[in-house]
Amino acid sequence: MSTDRKRVLISGASIAGPALAYWLHRYGYDTTIVERAPELRTGGQNVDVRGAGREVSRRMGIEDDIRAATTGEVGTRFIGRSGSVIAEFPAGTSDSGGATAELEILRGDLAQLLVSRTTDTTEYRFGDRITGIAGDGDGVTVQFERGTEERFDLVVAADGIGSSTRRLVFGDEPQIRSLGLETSYATIPRTAADDDWWRWYNAPGGRSVTLRPDPHGTIRATLSFVTDRTRERAGSERRTIEEQRRRLRTVFADAGWEAGRVLAGIDAADDLYSESIGQVRAPRWSDGRVALVGDAAYCASPVSGMGTSLSLTGAYVLAGELAAHVDHRDAFRGYERIMRPYVTQAQQLPPGVPRVANPKSRLGIAAFGAAVRVASTPVIGRLGDRFFTPPADAIDLPDYAHLG
Repeated sequence: MSTDRKRVLISGASIAGPALAYWLHRYGYDTTIVERAPELRTGGQNVDVRGAGREVSRRMGIEDDIRAATTGEVGTRFIGRSGSVIAEFPAGTSDSGGATAELEILRGDLAQLLVSRTTDTTEYRFGDRITGIAGDGDGVTVQFERGTEERFDLVVAADGIGSSTRRLVFGDEPQIRSLGLETSYATIPRTAADDDWWRWYNAPGGRSVTLRPDPHGTIRATLSFVTDRTRERAGSERRTIEEQRRRLRTVFADAGWEAGRVLAGIDAADDLYSESIGQVRAPRWSDGRVALVGDAAYCASPVSGMGTSLSLTGAYVLAGELAAHVDHRDAFRGYERIMRPYVTQAQQLPPGVPRVANPKSRLGIAAFGAAVRVASTPVIGRLGDRFFTPPADAIDLPDYAHLG
């Protein structure tokens, strides 16, 4: 690497990390991404590319690539006890609208796309992680689990809601707010009875089962249930895969609809993943020469529909501000000034979410079903659109084109 180019170390190779590396390279930085997984994690569920995130993808030149890799999901259907359709909402036709966005892509497919765009310009180190960070006026000394100590000009944590890099610098300062919902994700076989709708079924006890299509001939399933641990730090529970399978069998044994099929599918699934749904409410996104981006800084939760757009937009703004300022401190202040209002709005979920969509009683399920049925009618449809459409455009994106 050239000695006159600033070196930036990024922790995390999912969405925000590779997107940040893409933009930093355009502005003349040398970038290294360290990822604790032994290889790129290509699993995961549907993510939305909406509003400002979609505009960033246009500026990156990858919007058509995302469109070519979309899941094919045609909309959302709510399913009743008998398996009949209670209500349906077709996919959005704008940059931001709909429960199913116009651009829906699997998280792993988007990560693969972003990494493929940066492998020639970014050094990727898989199977390693940051274990120590010591900053001074001239740079940051970083210790790695498997490598030697190195110096970088800046370090950026982009390693998710449970960021270990963030913890090294900020300790427990960033507050993770649990939303009282635990969700498990897995890929299961597709059958002839499956279609290209996102199907959502509610069972008593605050449980829900969803099935979504993907472009690989399989189905992405989720099992969610409401918990009473609203004050518990999201992601704090760590179970083995087999412990989680047993837990899900116990919770969903009598749920009905396709729950039995999903439980059978997760026995063979090699990508079962569970998390306590939450939001990161970090009071600050930088400390010295270390910054946070994406879920590590401001996870809005999967139920917001904004996680990917926040990651893409945050990476774009952070890189642009670094390119626009000589002093990284000014850049970090500009990044937070531009992004903070957007993040705040994205984290303001509709009233009662996610519990309103996961009622505990049969009466609550009936009331929720009646509400979505009314919301899906042409007369009230615009209200339904508002409920399902997050504030994806609520930012005035700066133009950094002249910088690189």
